[in-house]
Amino acid sequence: MRKTIGLRLTAPLLAAALVPAALLLAPATGAAAAPGAPAAAPAVTAVPGMAAAPYEYLGWGNPQKPTDVMKATGVKWFTLAFVLSDGGCNPAWDGTRPLTGGSDAAAISQIRAAGGDVVVSVGGWSGNKLGEKCTSASALAGAYQKVIDAHRLKALDIDIENTEFGNATVRQRVVDALKIVKTRNPGIVTYITMGTTPTGPDATGKDLIKRGAAAGLANDGWVVMPFDFGGHSGSMGQATVGALDGLKAAVKSAYGYGDDAAYRHIGVSSMNGKTDQAGESVTTGDFRTILGYARQHHLARFAFWAVNRDRACGSGTGADACSGIAQSPYEFTRIVAQYQG
Repeated sequence: MRKTIGLRLTAPLLAAALVPAALLLAPATGAAAAPGAPAAAPAVTAVPGMAAAPYEYLGWGNPQKPTDVMKATGVKWFTLAFVLSDGGCNPAWDGTRPLTGGSDAAAISQIRAAGGDVVVSVGGWSGNKLGEKCTSASALAGAYQKVIDAHRLKALDIDIENTEFGNATVRQRVVDALKIVKTRNPGIVTYITMGTTPTGPDATGKDLIKRGAAAGLANDGWVVMPFDFGGHSGSMGQATVGALDGLKAAVKSAYGYGDDAAYRHIGVSSMNGKTDQAGESVTTGDFRTILGYARQHHLARFAFWAVNRDRACGSGTGADACSGIAQSPYEFTRIVAQYQG
């Protein structure tokens, strides 16, 4: 998400909304890997809890210990952000920390030891993007594969924003790379997360979805971040419903799905409390509206940006580390944790 308090960050600025999730349909597998390609990983499928995976950003400030969050809220899955380019076509946490052997890998081990698991998010608003630094779909797929292999992932989130999102060549590269990933990792769950308007994806977002459909990408969840609107009608919960209705229509049209299948292939990643937009705030009531919609339609994903912000602000606490509204700790995470698809 954005690298300000609203979307998924890659620096001391927070950004991003975690999207509500739902149990995903098992993804279709692709053709056999080309000669010389890595052996296919064992098939995996979406599991209970995967659909509700709020973002946590471990690279700044004073993030909560994930296992403490699990104990306090019942949440089992986290979306950990962000993996970026290290300056070339090579992935690293925040573009600087190693994929293995560091604090991020240790946190993942702790989450799993406590009975949970993780989605890893690649991208965000800021920093060097793999989609731009890797100059071919095969190279980008190889970079994604390093992340999958490093953490034995069941699910991968591509948070496509800013310059990555705005470049048609890069959008196509991301789609083609994910198709290769799906072929090499049967059953892996993939999400593509992007911004939205109150009525659904803008022209660029619709183009991305159409490219996915045209390429035959069996993406499990097209996810929008319904905040930083710059104006909307009704509550943020109602505006989110409008954005999701528009997303469902775009996915249905591009893929030729029926209504039920279209809903099951979309998701939401909201933002808790004050967003990056002056005067815009997402309340726990808005989250309950989103939860009801997700349950009614069995969305692929319900997430938000971010666990880091799921606490009231105290003296000297920056807006990227708290919600900016009155709340008890983890009020938003507890709502998301109720979603099971």
